[in-house]
Amino acid sequence: MTVLLAPALRHRSGHGPRQGGIAVTHLRLMVLTLLFAAAICVIIGRLALLALIAEPAGAASVNAMLVPMRGDLVDRNGAPLARTIDAWSIGVRPGKVIGNKDELARMLAATLPGKSASDYARILSSDARFTYLKRRAVPELVAAVHELGEPGIEFAREPQRLYPQATLAAHALGFVDFDGHGVSGMERALDPALSDPTRRGKPVALSIDLRAQAAMESELGAAMTSLQARGAAGIIMDVATGEVIAMASLPTFNPNNVKGANPEHFRNNVTQSVYELGSTFKPITMALAIESGVVPSMAKRYDATEPLQVGGFKIRDDHAQRRWLNVPETLIHSSNIATARIADELGKDRMQGMFRRMGFDAKPRIELGGTAGPLWPKYWARTTVMTTGYGHGIAVTPLHLATAYAALVNGGIWHPATLRKLAPGQVPEGHRVISEPTSARMRQLLRLIVTHGTGTKANAPGYRVGGKTGTAEVPGRGGYQRNKNVSTFAAAFPMDAPRYVVLVMLDSPIGNAQTFGLTTAGWTAAPVVNRVIMRTGAMLGVMPDETRDVDVSDLIPLLWDPDKKAAATTNTPVVAPGAGE
Repeated sequence: MTVLLAPALRHRSGHGPRQGGIAVTHLRLMVLTLLFAAAICVIIGRLALLALIAEPAGAASVNAMLVPMRGDLVDRNGAPLARTIDAWSIGVRPGKVIGNKDELARMLAATLPGKSASDYARILSSDARFTYLKRRAVPELVAAVHELGEPGIEFAREPQRLYPQATLAAHALGFVDFDGHGVSGMERALDPALSDPTRRGKPVALSIDLRAQAAMESELGAAMTSLQARGAAGIIMDVATGEVIAMASLPTFNPNNVKGANPEHFRNNVTQSVYELGSTFKPITMALAIESGVVPSMAKRYDATEPLQVGGFKIRDDHAQRRWLNVPETLIHSSNIATARIADELGKDRMQGMFRRMGFDAKPRIELGGTAGPLWPKYWARTTVMTTGYGHGIAVTPLHLATAYAALVNGGIWHPATLRKLAPGQVPEGHRVISEPTSARMRQLLRLIVTHGTGTKANAPGYRVGGKTGTAEVPGRGGYQRNKNVSTFAAAFPMDAPRYVVLVMLDSPIGNAQTFGLTTAGWTAAPVVNRVIMRTGAMLGVMPDETRDVDVSDLIPLLWDPDKKAAATTNTPVVAPGAGE
């Protein structure tokens, strides 16, 4: 530092040498003070300039670091499903590099994998104002690059979304883009709430129960692998509120690694795929018949002695009983012929009206985007009315069916599905589709299907399971493919006081040794429901109790069994599991 000194003052009369020395010293102190102040100003200015240019175009500004991070998603019990963690970006300003660029390129290649020294050399010699070297870098990598000691390399905080459960509930959760905005699932549906700065530290609770979700995905995945199915879907739903406790779609993906996922795996089979769900529609048709008075008595019988000819179309039963069937037997034996006769008596208007009340004419009601609309018949001929009665000629999502079954057993109120955890006592607005007495009757009939009919393999001891099998051929070019089907089991438990619907669907399963080569729902989907309920029932608050059950004493005498003694003294199923689906 150069210091300028003023020339010595001449001594004047009346002033001694002491006064001159004091003046010079004072001047020197003033100059030094001014120079020091100037140096401080330069430093402050430099820091301010660095602060203004520290963030590149398109990157978060310094002020953005103070913006609250995206809110967490948790399950209904507070377990983490999605959270935001700190990560860092590493970038370089080529014009600010002060060291040897070739040497720096070699060091970067050794520190930051993915690029060669020549790649880094091109970046460092470019005219770009700023170039990212690494996004979402872990702290260890940031520290290693920082140790290179190059002022032209800059670091910035960059939040990263983490899904600690990996693939679990991936379709329900969805994922975010690189800028942290929701792309699919509840990440997209709740994007405004999760991005709201006023909600920092307040996670959003979903209706999902992580434990039930894990059990559903585990059992569904094992069945899909064992049966070599093309796809699968599973749902557990609260019948009183519509809350989705578990939602599984297979194949799945890892939201932590979206770029590495197969795009086809992003499809949510629960809400974005439609299927003809076969005989699972028969209880809906029967409920309408009971409600409307078309079926005034459970003893009313329908001719199923031979296939039903309707014009050039013939309706058959898979395992024909070749006799007249009453109402319980129609469902227990899953008779297409008897159900078609009932649907024909109901007529087009009443059948359409019931399906509309169940929401089958529109996309499923839930927060998720991209839901699929149903395949609704364009023309309701007489044959259309008959076949839709047993689930052919109309295609809906598995979620459509789950909400319908909830209404069948909960007293007759249809509620939209939701993935938001509801407050105690909070129930979404719904509408009545059947009366309470009809719902009570359906609980009896669904229970009989499991104890005496095609759904015996879903009968989890103590949980009083009721439900219906559905096996529908997969439509293809030129008609239905007889060697491929969609196998579904829709259930509810406990049937004496229903709490949950459990639905399992397998797309194009292949029979194996465990199913004796069969692909029908009684052998493929029903056992999965059994295992899911056995694993989740108690954790969801339903304790097994084999001393309780639905009272079906008024229906048992209506079930025909050629062995009258066995029918009177045992509870032996009257048909083999999987028959007549």
